[in-house]
Amino acid sequence: MRKVIAIVLFLSALSNSFGQSKNTALPISHLTGDFYVYKTFHDYNGTRISANAMYLVTDKGVVMFDAPWDETQFQPLLDSIKAKHNKEVVMCFATHSHDDRVGGIAFYKQKGIKTYTGKITDEILKKENKPRAAFVLPNDTTFTVGQYKFEVYYPGKGHAPDNIIAWFEKEKILYGACFIKSASAADLGYLANSDVKEWKKSIKKVQTKFKNPVYIIPGHEDWTNTESLNHTLKLVEDYLNKPSGKK
Repeated sequence: MRKVIAIVLFLSALSNSFGQSKNTALPISHLTGDFYVYKTFHDYNGTRISANAMYLVTDKGVVMFDAPWDETQFQPLLDSIKAKHNKEVVMCFATHSHDDRVGGIAFYKQKGIKTYTGKITDEILKKENKPRAAFVLPNDTTFTVGQYKFEVYYPGKGHAPDNIIAWFEKEKILYGACFIKSASAADLGYLANSDVKEWKKSIKKVQTKFKNPVYIIPGHEDWTNTESLNHTLKLVEDYLNKPSGKK
């Protein structure tokens, strides 16, 4: 009887766990070490789309890479991080000027969190009269926060003219955001601000500069497949090889 009860409880817990990861508005997954990937969701043209972002827990506080796409999750993310790690968020990087990346800049800046964008992103936000980060990265910059070191890098135009990425050399983590498409992506998606020809060049620069990544985090959809950067290059090449009238 005890075995039956134990099995029932196990299956119930398993069901609840899967249900939470599928339906919660803010699923957080452990990547490796002190790195975590979180998803938020947004209705775009009637379709519910997920966006991936990442945070790192350091001795000096938590570093966020991109804000939630869903603005109702701006504060819940801070609350979840505080409850899970008993640490405050101290820095937030927005990887380009689209709302799924930079939408939380004003909120987190007002909270006293150090907010960062690249120089081109800042110029776009200024031109569009949108909230700007407290700090602007003039060029590629290496940061040391607590026990971790990482590089914020501008590879060139791609998904957006201003997309930046983050690289953790020791851990071999490449946080690509929307510069990198998921390995499950069927196409390049939103291209209104893209430069696909330059995207190809930019990808090759990243492949040359940051070798043998163990983890690659794309901006949307599945992030568990490390073929995502190669897949993005293939999608770009397929797009460029299409007859001009079909693009």
